[in-house]
Amino acid sequence: MREAARPDGPSLARAGSRIWLRRVGGAGALLVLAVAGLGVQAWWHGRQRMAAPPPAPADVALVLGNRAWIDGAPNPCLRSRVEAGVTLARAGRVSQLLMSGGVDHEDGRIEAVEMEALARAAGHAGPVLREAASQSTRENLMLSWPLLAQAGVRRVVIVSEAGHLWRVQRLAARSGFDQAFEVQYQASQCDRRPLRALQAALREPLAILKNAAHGWI
Repeated sequence: MREAARPDGPSLARAGSRIWLRRVGGAGALLVLAVAGLGVQAWWHGRQRMAAPPPAPADVALVLGNRAWIDGAPNPCLRSRVEAGVTLARAGRVSQLLMSGGVDHEDGRIEAVEMEALARAAGHAGPVLREAASQSTRENLMLSWPLLAQAGVRRVVIVSEAGHLWRVQRLAARSGFDQAFEVQYQASQCDRRPLRALQAALREPLAILKNAAHGWI
């Protein structure tokens, strides 16, 4: 019988390349779906937080930092977080604010200092604590922890943007922060330009993946 022709070397290489490309494409599609799913989860959780009733009275509003200035002006998203904290203080729901945020590598500003200035400009005359060393959300919690404990705080309202709070809540649970204190959450909302809104929509699920890879959430 005549022996069947065997594929030559180039044909095998092409077939192998197609298999490799399909695998890479499949992995890329799974990553895109994972990022999209996490983004939707964070967005939905934020919507629920926005619709939730105001938090019960607490000792401190812990306002989480963000880049202080963008395009030569105060970051409107950071301003929204600070104003949400000031609103809690004005309503008598917290007795003081804690601003948490370290040095911005872009311009050298200290987030906690800029946040206190925003609070004072918004009319807040009460006490303000500063945590001025953190460089991440996880560090916001971990470095604020000893300041809160030293001040005898038992009840904390964590303030950040709505889409950020899903990750914050899980960081607080995994680190034990929400066991050391009675924790509630207050969502703020920032109206971004379309390009920055897209950047934020991509940044948060990627941050969730990064935190998960480190075992922090």
